[in-house]
Amino acid sequence: MGRGKIVIRRIDNSTSRQVTFSKRRKGLIKKAKELAILCDAEVGLMIFSSTGKLFEFSSNSMKSVIEKYNKSKEGQQQLLNQASEMKFWQREVANLRQQLQSLKEHHRQCMGEQLYGLSVKELKGLESQLEMSLQGIRMQKEQILTDEIEELNEKSNLVHQQNMELFKKVYGTTAVNSESRNACIPYGMSISDDSHVPNQLQLRRPNQQT
Repeated sequence: MGRGKIVIRRIDNSTSRQVTFSKRRKGLIKKAKELAILCDAEVGLMIFSSTGKLFEFSSNSMKSVIEKYNKSKEGQQQLLNQASEMKFWQREVANLRQQLQSLKEHHRQCMGEQLYGLSVKELKGLESQLEMSLQGIRMQKEQILTDEIEELNEKSNLVHQQNMELFKKVYGTTAVNSESRNACIPYGMSISDDSHVPNQLQLRRPNQQT
């Protein structure tokens, strides 16, 4: 008659538990030795009893087995990290490709191409975007032109001040005949009678000859 199946659970009786531990520990160490000899395997076995006592077996050196184990775990973790990182970058590349494709389609639509398949609502939205972009471009152009005009006015004021200083040196600070002053001003500029009021350059058109 065969032996009955043993239920694997904690043995409550301390004496029976200690006897079972001793028997199975010896059997486990015996199996480890056989495995190392028969299969030329490097085996390391550590057992701690319930009281904390250490029992160990190693086919070579427990220290070398532990070092080899740590290196193997580090290598496996590194491979897992590399695989995880590769999957992450693959997802990123796929997302970027999708975004690039969407941007290309939107650019072509802004250029008036590939509008087929768009609904009236989508076309109105595209039209609104283009109008807003055009308005922004015009505002930027006006700002640049305004800045250039201000810069030219500043240069004009500087030239006017230099001319006034030149007139003072040549004619003195007393009243100067307007014709003589205008004669000394380069063509295209005029100066008001009040020398204390800053003037700007004014472009004159040449008189048409009859």
